[in-house]
Amino acid sequence: MKYIITGSLGNISLPVTQNLVKAGHQVVVISSNANKKAQIESLGAEAKIGSVQDATFLTSAFQGGDVAYLMIPSDFSVADYAAFQLEVADKYLQAIQSAGVTNIVLLSSIGAHLRKGAGPIDALGYLEEKLAQTPGLHVKILRPSYFFNNLYAQIGLIKNAGIAGSNFGGTEEKLVLVDTDDIAKIATEQLLTPFTEAQTITYISSDERHPSEIAAILGAAVGKEGTPWITFTDEDAFNGMLQAGLNESFAGLYRDMGQALQTGRMQEDYWKNRGEIKGTFKLEDFAKRFAGAYQA
Repeated sequence: MKYIITGSLGNISLPVTQNLVKAGHQVVVISSNANKKAQIESLGAEAKIGSVQDATFLTSAFQGGDVAYLMIPSDFSVADYAAFQLEVADKYLQAIQSAGVTNIVLLSSIGAHLRKGAGPIDALGYLEEKLAQTPGLHVKILRPSYFFNNLYAQIGLIKNAGIAGSNFGGTEEKLVLVDTDDIAKIATEQLLTPFTEAQTITYISSDERHPSEIAAILGAAVGKEGTPWITFTDEDAFNGMLQAGLNESFAGLYRDMGQALQTGRMQEDYWKNRGEIKGTFKLEDFAKRFAGAYQA
């Protein structure tokens, strides 16, 4: 089988590529960074270097592929990230149709069922919808939950103010968490199993913990026992992200995502369709990584 992998050698695409090569498949990795070419080839994969905003390049890269793994990359350099996401989604759609790839695994997200109102997740909902409207495709949608890695953003708050927080967490609802290694494992399984249905949706989670518990455990890991979780106003959260260096586009999108978490809309479909927790990585495991990053 020939697999087309987007996402360069990111936290998920790298182990997925390694797993597919190990399983004996032909793997093409798309990256915008020419410096990644040698590393990609060292894994036993073929490197295609170009922009995901270039439909002609993507069509060429996707040519002959049996399965495409799609993810929309983060790019903190763009002034309008929402517009960038939608453009990449449209370019992916053009490329898979032009290249004739019919088997798709999409890295989407919890909250994509909303289609609107979940900040950076909205474009993933858009891509889900467009793929569903494209005839002849077999699409496996992966909806991981809130990345543990997002919690690294709490380091400055804990270190400088003795608190953790965001514009969510002020209800009894737990935050559903996931580790990228757990996502990569499930993504590999989905890529390697037959594509028999027009569409499937798989939620991926590793742990479910209340934000106050998250704050306490992360605080204890860095020697700050009793660290509280504070629920900020949307305005304070937005301004805090600007002060941390995010541009207005990203800060606005993540503020909106926080709103969706606070109201319960973000995770509502997860709780409705919740199965077993597929991941094995827990908050206590992440706390060890967090402490290392905190000290560094």
